[in-house]
Formats: sequence, structure tokens, C-alpha cells
Amino acid sequence: MNNAEPLEIYLEEQDLGRGLREDVRVGLGATPKWLPPKWFYDARGSELFEQITELPEYYPTRAERAVLAARAPRIAEATGAKTLIELGSGSSEKTRLLLDAFTRRGGLGSFVPLDVSVSALRQSTEQIATDYPGLRVRGIVGDFTRHLDRLPAGGRRLVVFLGGTVGNLLPPERAAFLAAMRAGLEAGDWLLVGTDLVKDPRVVVPAYDDAAGVTAEFNRNVLRVVNRELGADFDPEAFRHVALWDPENEWIEMRLRAERPMRVRVLDLVVDFAAGEELRTEISAKFRPTGIAAELDAAGFCAEHFWTDPEDLFGVTLARAV
Repeated sequence: MNNAEPLEIYLEEQDLGRGLREDVRVGLGATPKWLPPKWFYDARGSELFEQITELPEYYPTRAERAVLAARAPRIAEATGAKTLIELGSGSSEKTRLLLDAFTRRGGLGSFVPLDVSVSALRQSTEQIATDYPGLRVRGIVGDFTRHLDRLPAGGRRLVVFLGGTVGNLLPPERAAFLAAMRAGLEAGDWLLVGTDLVKDPRVVVPAYDDAAGVTAEFNRNVLRVVNRELGADFDPEAFRHVALWDPENEWIEMRLRAERPMRVRVLDLVVDFAAGEELRTEISAKFRPTGIAAELDAAGFCAEHFWTDPEDLFGVTLARAV
């Protein structure tokens, strides 16, 4: 018996295309220019990111996994959740540590992963349904910045937002996201959020600028996505990958730097780049424990537990909706 329900789809291909066109118009028309990081992740971009997570320089995935491996039984015990919801689930690989802990404890009835990719979500839900036969699996195709109101209601819920993805949002976007998250939950529900921690830039920067050049290829992939989907004529190889630490904002910025003057045509736009001009493609904010607790508090959560890996590289906060 297959316990994976049909996917609930709230995000169609035309929605993605419309969103890409809007982001390109706004971002390439801005000063300085920018594109949001969600457009990295076509099939090739997802493959490159999986490679990044295995690189020696890239500590966040390993550190977060270490926290979850150590603390998953405590999370299951503290929350007593009946429904586990994962935002931006991807393959749900790290979430299996939680599912195993909840399975041993008993009481978890359903797992609800949300992701923008139909194919990735279908594959992961079918695999999890096979591996956890007593669990109801209900995949939602949606955008965590737009479709939090589609999450299932009722029962004690634990929402999981891993990978430090919350750090890709600018502070006002983060505040809006956390407020929307709280609005979608009831008092007593839980939020588990992973955040990369502030540390020596000599550790942080190489994680975004690896020696093998995988992150550089990942960064340039956003231009290939725009070329393919919107008929643009970017020359990705004419842009150099740049990763910079911003000490004031305590975040990494990934940028693409034009190595020569060029003119790019996309949609009905003509976009000029000067030699050396940079296009921002991602921020990745790093947090202090007091900072993430304060942001959660402002949104209506109480941070009950904060855990790190043995090297204090990455933090996982368990917060209760109040």
C-alpha cells in the first residue's frame, strides 16, 4: 500500500515563469543589479549544490547534520508533534534523522514536505512513503514565501526549516516570513530553524568560494537558467564568481563580476554591464544566538532550545509559537 498522497500543487510552471520574468525585470533594472538565489536551482543547479555540500570547505551541511543526529530524540520528546512539516524540503535527507526519532518515539501521523519542484517532491515523497510505511505523506508544491497558508491545520505541528535557508532572506523579508509563519500556526505549535553562525571569515568565505570551483559554476548557473528560460544572451564565462564577507551585516554576498563590458538582451530589456560591474546573486546571513532568538520573539515565537555542533559552526533553534 502506498501511503503517499497525490501532490497538492499550488505553483504551476507558468507561475515560475512569471516569477522569473518579474525578478529579472526588477533585479536587472536595479542599481546595483541583483537576481534572487532561488533561480539557481534547476536540475543542473540542484546537482551542483549537492556537490557543494560534500566539499571539504562547505561545513554547514555536515555541522547541521551533526546537531540533528545528536538532538533529534530530544526534539521529538519536546514537541510531541503529530505532523512534521518541512519547508524547502528537497530530498529531505537530513529530515530522516527527525523521522527516525519520531518513529522510535511513536505518535507522528503525517509528514508534509513543501518544495517548488514537482519532480523532486514526487521522488522524495514516494521514497519516504516506502521507507516509513506507517506515515501519511502529503507533498505540497509551493513557495514557502507565498503558500504558508496552505499548510495543514490541526494536531500539534512541527515546522522544520533547515539548511540556513532563512539566511538567504534580507532582514525585512525574514521578519515578514517569520510573521507569516507564526500566523499560520497555533499557540503550542513548534518551529525548528537552522542558522549558520557568525565566525571567522577565514572559515566562512572558503565555504562559498571553494578551491575546485564548484560554487563558481553553481553561481554562474543562474545566468544559464535566464538564458534558457527567457532567451537571454548572457555569456556566463564572461562573469567571475565573487564571494565577499560583509562585516557590518554579518553576511556573505555572492556576486558575478563582469570581466569585460557587455550588453545583454533579455525579454524586451537591453542591459549594459561595465567591466568590473557586479550582479548580486545571494546573501547568506550568519547569526548570533541572541539575534535569532530576538527575531523569533518579534514574530511571536519563544526560543526554547538552541543547539550547536561540537565546533560551534551551526545552530539549530527549537521555538514554540506563543
